Amino acid sequence: MTDVGKQFRMRRLSAVGDGRYLFVPLDHSVSDGPVVPQARWNGLLGALVDGGADAVVVHKGRARAIAPDILRHCALVVHLSAGTVYAADADAKVLVGEVEEAVRLGADAVSVHVNLGSDTEHRQLADLGTVAASCDTWNMPLLAMIYPRGPRIADPHDPALLAHAVNIAADLGADLVKTTVALPLDRMAEVVDSSPLPVLAAGGPPDGTDLIRHGTSLMHSGCRGLAVGRRIFSSPSPAALVRRLAAVVHSADTGAAHHPSTIATGAV
Repeated sequence: MTDVGKQFRMRRLSAVGDGRYLFVPLDHSVSDGPVVPQARWNGLLGALVDGGADAVVVHKGRARAIAPDILRHCALVVHLSAGTVYAADADAKVLVGEVEEAVRLGADAVSVHVNLGSDTEHRQLADLGTVAASCDTWNMPLLAMIYPRGPRIADPHDPALLAHAVNIAADLGADLVKTTVALPLDRMAEVVDSSPLPVLAAGGPPDGTDLIRHGTSLMHSGCRGLAVGRRIFSSPSPAALVRRLAAVVHSADTGAAHHPSTIATGAV
């Protein structure tokens, strides 16, 4: 089967066409509660698009409610994993959607969450492998959100552990991988250098400091993108913040310095 469909979708995931990515996850509404009041939802999406986000990440039900003209220059990623902060095991994730549903919704990619070191790690890895196989059938790009997170993890920012995580994503069939940042931050280059996949750094600085400086450092380390949710949607001016982050991600002076290659399905 040809992978032209996947190549088209991968191209749409990078709006500028440079193989770099600014994703804004909005799937927190399942895990933690509403992202913004419903009356502000369309305004938030419009601000993200106007600011230059490459893609938003939402669950399938939320995707159905998005008017097509809102995401006019922004890709759609449908998140297939879920769990809430109220569960007996907050690190557990289960599949709540299928690739076929994402295809029907017009998604450009799907994502799956895996917490390494959690009590249900084995099930989450199995889910990632199952979704990867379905993605191959439908020529759908797969973003693995894979984090060292659970009772067996001593340091979630350990570069060796993060290198292991991103390689698991590659081995099980993902096209992109989102993971925690290494600390100290300059050691993120070790994680990127180990990865066969484009690496997107998750979130903002752990100490809540300057997000733009943080993102710039990560792009200089060779990350191929940023995935920032809460710091953006809780900002008083999401469009302005996204615009600044998009400039960091897509600047000719940052990004891919340590990792110039892409996998075949991700070439743009």
